[in-house]
Amino acid sequence: MPSFNTRDLLVREDIMEKAKQLADMICTTEEVKQYQQAEKQIQNHTHIQEVIAKLKKKQKEIVAFQSFKNDQMVEKIEGEINELQDELDNVPLVVEFQQSQSDVNYLLQLVMSVVRDTVSERINVEAGKESDPDTCSD
Repeated sequence: MPSFNTRDLLVREDIMEKAKQLADMICTTEEVKQYQQAEKQIQNHTHIQEVIAKLKKKQKEIVAFQSFKNDQMVEKIEGEINELQDELDNVPLVVEFQQSQSDVNYLLQLVMSVVRDTVSERINVEAGKESDPDTCSD
């Protein structure tokens, strides 16, 4: 039985073409459209961008104070970060964005599960044996 190193495997062109078609189809779903719209709105929302910038600054500060072993300042900045995060989490647009992100993630996981389960049904991976080779081309 031949053995393959994963970096040496060549994926058949027809499989790659189908994967690209599937990706294109996923990009046209309502979930992806909502995600893209919410992302664009967040990028153009001045207040949200200011809070995100403050959060990033505080995260850098906390790393610096952790390296100096200044627990008191770390605790203070953690509190400030939590306040900023709460502020973000209470903006409806951010909630919508997070939900759309979750929806797209779920869709991608679902598609991957279907591919994995369909292949697993047809190939006995653990035993290294194929079931009927003709059934994998349905």
